Amino acid sequence: MQLSSNSNQPDSFPATLVDLRKGDAAILDRIDLPGEDARRLMELGFLPGSRVTAGLSAPGGDPRVFRVDGSEIALRRETARRLKVRLEKSKPSRS
Repeated sequence: MQLSSNSNQPDSFPATLVDLRKGDAAILDRIDLPGEDARRLMELGFLPGSRVTAGLSAPGGDPRVFRVDGSEIALRRETARRLKVRLEKSKPSRS
């Protein structure tokens, strides 16, 4: 099942949750998983258009924690690789 949001942002480039570093945020664009797997992630808050922030990871990098809809959820690398995101533009810091 492929679920995606309808918004197009030309100034973002395609990435997956695996590409995010700790503290990076992105907008979930598409879930490229079989129906039941996609449905379960959507029940946990991974909805196209939602903001996802990368958190800590286990030693070796798998699984990894992501914050979405006020919850922290650990995903294996192979699952996170199937969630496509649009990276948020970083705001320039003011000193």
